[in-house]
Amino acid sequence: MTFKKSKHKKPQNIKKSILITGATGYLGSKLAHALVNRNEYEIIILKRKSSNTFRISELLGKIKMYDLDMTPLEDIFLENKIDTVLHCATDYGRKDVNPLQVIEANLLLPVRLLEFGRKHDIRCFINTDTILDKRINHYSLSKRHFNDWLMSYRKNVLCINVALEHFYGPGDDTTKFASFVVHSLLKKVDKIDLTAGEQKRDFIFIHDVVSAFLRIIDYSSTLRKDFYEFQIGGSEPVTIKEFVLMIKRLTGNTTTILNFGALPYREDEIMECRIDVEPIKKLGWKTMYSLEEGLKLMIEQEVVYTVSS
Repeated sequence: MTFKKSKHKKPQNIKKSILITGATGYLGSKLAHALVNRNEYEIIILKRKSSNTFRISELLGKIKMYDLDMTPLEDIFLENKIDTVLHCATDYGRKDVNPLQVIEANLLLPVRLLEFGRKHDIRCFINTDTILDKRINHYSLSKRHFNDWLMSYRKNVLCINVALEHFYGPGDDTTKFASFVVHSLLKKVDKIDLTAGEQKRDFIFIHDVVSAFLRIIDYSSTLRKDFYEFQIGGSEPVTIKEFVLMIKRLTGNTTTILNFGALPYREDEIMECRIDVEPIKKLGWKTMYSLEEGLKLMIEQEVVYTVSS
């Protein structure tokens, strides 16, 4: 269902409205479900006409949806009194995607949302960011550029940047590293080519990421206009090699060859991502799943689909 252009009369909403971008994606859909289940907000989703809504099919009668390529962006702000923009849409720039497409999704779209939000008096803009260094690729560079833009609006809008470590969970796209490794090992492929795996990462389970966002959304009601950043990661930094070996053990796979060292490191690879989770912990948040617990849940929920596909 796509809402058509109206006469721009703003309804008198009892609930606060949250506009979510990227809600048909993995993280965005998890947040949309969690927020709808709370029944505290009117949820508005911004998507493209071609977006597959299978992740949010159960929500379609409970939310508003607008197609970005069909509805002028400002009309959404004219038709709704939006309190918070939760920006989860992203383009990772995989498969030789044109850099202009990455810039459109990760920089130009959120800047337009930010400006229309300022113009129409939104209270808060929450951005989903990455802890990756800007030198890694076009994705991380575009994310860093928007972070600078977000900070420049701090006197007009409450601006919150949420920088995420590598998150994982059941049902994610198999182009993501954790999902690719889990699916490959469940299918018992002959071998997986990998780097030497000495990079250290702080992987975090999707349920813990969602709980962090909910805590931040709740806390935002106590904040004044300014720029705030929260970094989100797990509590058990491990090397990529340790991570992959743990998945292999948990899947019970004894045949697949893990070909560590077959691939070179990326140019400007960061060997250890250091994050500061103290600000989010001060809000009372903590991880509920250890790395092994999260991977076990992921594998249990993936195994039926993977084996049968």
